[in-house]
Amino acid sequence: MRLVKEFEVRAPRDRAVAVAAEDATLVGLFPGSETEIIEKRGARKTARSRYRALGREGEATFHFTFKPDGDVAFEKVCDGRVWRRLDGSLSFESSGPAATLVRIEMEGKTKGLVPEFTIKGPMQDQIEQMADALRSKIQAAAKS
Repeated sequence: MRLVKEFEVRAPRDRAVAVAAEDATLVGLFPGSETEIIEKRGARKTARSRYRALGREGEATFHFTFKPDGDVAFEKVCDGRVWRRLDGSLSFESSGPAATLVRIEMEGKTKGLVPEFTIKGPMQDQIEQMADALRSKIQAAAKS
């Protein structure tokens, strides 16, 4: 399964990249959950998110790797319950002197007993929430 979300923000690329690298921004990508940065090592930050879904509590760990060009790769540490693999990226493309096109991509493979159509709706909701949170953080930083 592959999901992509693009949006434009009124901020120069370097400002958008800087905001995306902030701990508060990474934590904010998971609204409605208790999320914290649990490790920082070199160009990588690890976030752990505690959430409640379908009446069950769970925990998800994500590694964010910051590339020299400002883009970010991320991957979920899969526990084998739903996902075999889930990774993605945040990319930033200048679309003018004070505008940036932000692209969020996620691609994953579910376990054999978890049909992708059952998880696609919630994942689409999650990428929309991530986009809204990232857009809000970048726009707020650009105004200050």
